[in-house]
Amino acid sequence: MDKNLVKRLEAAVVRLEALSAGGFQRGVAVEDSGDAAAVDPSIVAFDDLISQCVSRVTSAGEKIGGQVLDVSRFIAEAFNVQRELLVKTKQSQKPDMAGLVEFLKPLNEVITKASALTEGKRSDFFHHLKTGADSLAALAWIAYTGKDCGMSMPIAHVEESWQMAEFYCNKVLVEYRNKDANHVEWAKALKELYLPGLRDYVKSHYPLGPVWSGTRKIAAPAPAKAPTQGAPAPPPPPPASLFSSETTQPSSSHPKEGMSAVFAEINSGKPVTSGLRKVTADMKSKNRADRSGVVSLPEKEGRAPPPAISKTGPPKFELQMGRKWAVENQIGQNNLVIDDCDAKQSVYVFGCKNSVLQIQGKVNNITVDKCTKMGVVFKDVVAACEIVNCSSVEVQCQGSAPTISVDNTAGCQVYLSKDALEASITTAKSSEINVLVPGSEPDGDWVEHALPQQYVHAYKDGHFETTPVSHSGG
Repeated sequence: MDKNLVKRLEAAVVRLEALSAGGFQRGVAVEDSGDAAAVDPSIVAFDDLISQCVSRVTSAGEKIGGQVLDVSRFIAEAFNVQRELLVKTKQSQKPDMAGLVEFLKPLNEVITKASALTEGKRSDFFHHLKTGADSLAALAWIAYTGKDCGMSMPIAHVEESWQMAEFYCNKVLVEYRNKDANHVEWAKALKELYLPGLRDYVKSHYPLGPVWSGTRKIAAPAPAKAPTQGAPAPPPPPPASLFSSETTQPSSSHPKEGMSAVFAEINSGKPVTSGLRKVTADMKSKNRADRSGVVSLPEKEGRAPPPAISKTGPPKFELQMGRKWAVENQIGQNNLVIDDCDAKQSVYVFGCKNSVLQIQGKVNNITVDKCTKMGVVFKDVVAACEIVNCSSVEVQCQGSAPTISVDNTAGCQVYLSKDALEASITTAKSSEINVLVPGSEPDGDWVEHALPQQYVHAYKDGHFETTPVSHSGG
């Protein structure tokens, strides 16, 4: 070990022992603790992450400028704020839930500012802004307090958060692959910041969440005095703005208290996203008293008969009869997640617009019907993924899919993983169908292939022979 490092550690220990023996003022304690944190291995490693990975993102953002530079600076600010929070955890006792919300407030404010860039009129750099803003959800790993807190483990949380941001990151890579290397560099740098950067950091230093001090007072500022050693009072209900209409909670458990509020504070309507929407047990048709196995239709109006399928209807996001996931009429929902599924269930997506659905397990069949500007990310499908009557949709297969069918669709981007390259793709009455496959290198760009939509039919030897029209560069 370096001699200078040993001396600094010994000096910090001597100061801390002296302060604990004779009492200390709050300001002095924070200053000395800051010196000790400067040589703490976990803080040093986080500083390295900022200097190497975060600086690479901001450097690429500076070459592009504009809103891309703005969101890059917010990313750097968020990581600097998390660095300060990590230092505070070493100075503070573990707070109660109300104190934890207050503790995370500085991080939440930065995420709010980054998310605000994606609102309003859609800019030319919308995909950059969504990638950067959505990626900051990964920093919420610091809110993990245990297996019953309603969150995934820190390492899994970082990976899952990036998967949602990667949907937009891939769009940046595809759009600028042959146009501007600076944009490609920015997207790659951002991905490497989280995978493997932040993920490996959390894996090495905080696989079970942040480690709080057992001796110091709570560092998070609070309007009232610190609670006594007795049992803390139950946290007050969070303000209504922290929650969307449906809170985040696992579909197989009862609603969680405490950490649900903390996680919602970081992923509320303003910051990052409108909150992950998952199906709880009481929302499933088999557990609802007001549902039966028979689908009932509303009574017809007296005069004009209703259309066979209404153009708009109430949004649905539920498991019906334990066999079919119905995702219907979702508008502007970018964080629809199905995580409690199996290979016997099917997924039917109907009438959705400007939304993103992520299916985190193997299912039997996926059908996307009459959707516009819809994104679907799935892992494995047993039978087929079908896209019918759609416009401007994107489908990404992260695992395997034997068949992908596109029918009566205008504009469809299909991303295939290496395990899905043998999938059979059929198209009918469709246009602008592009299939993107991984490059030859592990971290290479996606390679885009446009499927032909024009054919030549020639009568030869008593029958017609059909061949696709060749295009230049095809």
